[in-house]
Amino acid sequence: MEWAEKHNVRLEYIQPGKPQQNAYIERYNRSVRGEELSQYIFEIIEKAQDQATQWLWTYNNERPNMGIGGLTLAMKLKTAA
Repeated sequence: MEWAEKHNVRLEYIQPGKPQQNAYIERYNRSVRGEELSQYIFEIIEKAQDQATQWLWTYNNERPNMGIGGLTLAMKLKTAA
């Protein structure tokens, strides 16, 4: 909490009794760890940030999501607009 305050990061908590609010972020975090961060050893934070940015772009724009009919997240967003 001290680090977040020092770096102007606002912490958001799930509502008590609403564990489903955390399911989406936990699924995303598991994907990031399993598909990206655990695959490499990073010497400097900038390399990790670059790699994470590349992975996020691929995740949103190239990786089909079976939960939304095999569309990418970017395609789903375009159809929703």
